[in-house]
Amino acid sequence: MSQRILVVDDDPGIVAAISPALRAQGYDVAIASDGEAALHLFQQYAPDLILLDLVMPALNGIAVCQQIRQHSATPIIVVSVKGAEADIVTALDNGADDYLVKPFRLSELLARIRAVLRRGQTTQARIYCADLVIDTNRRVVLREGKLVNLTPIEYAVLAELVAHRDGVVTARQIVQRVWGPQYLDSTDYVKGVIRRLRTKLEPDPSHPRYIITEPYVGYRFNDSATIQESAE
Repeated sequence: MSQRILVVDDDPGIVAAISPALRAQGYDVAIASDGEAALHLFQQYAPDLILLDLVMPALNGIAVCQQIRQHSATPIIVVSVKGAEADIVTALDNGADDYLVKPFRLSELLARIRAVLRRGQTTQARIYCADLVIDTNRRVVLREGKLVNLTPIEYAVLAELVAHRDGVVTARQIVQRVWGPQYLDSTDYVKGVIRRLRTKLEPDPSHPRYIITEPYVGYRFNDSATIQESAE
């Protein structure tokens, strides 16, 4: 079955440019021209990925992202003319997985899509730490036995920290491994994701237990609790 992409943009020129390119790559494409239509179509279409503009009628992209993140971890790539750092950080803080500034090359958009969708690939281990269970086979995290709704990018950053829990991982290392080498100067991406992970995983986000900041160095996953791994 083809992977489904929901394109949310009120610019007919952008839609006309990218939709044929996506279909040529084998993706199934649906289109919404405003935020309210996007939310309705999201429920009906169940996309594998969303390309989301920010400036739209009826409901802007940030509001759409917030509403989707209340109940879904579907990957979201923001595609917008707004290229200021504050706009990018706001989108990432509200659940976007990636951000591409218009105008862009189709080859870059397709590469971003492939990279985000690849994050859904699984590995074969389960990690136990205090009240957390990180099941990398199913790509799910449980806290006190309850499912934690993580976006693909949040999960990818957490998995990177857990995989290197015997040491400290710098923000640049996380960016390179999760987003790619072209993002090496975008370490603010990591800060936003770490904040969201702490909100979702920590008993007290202001005093982190699991995701620890090592000043001037980076981050580490706290494995002071008993941790085991089991292959499945």
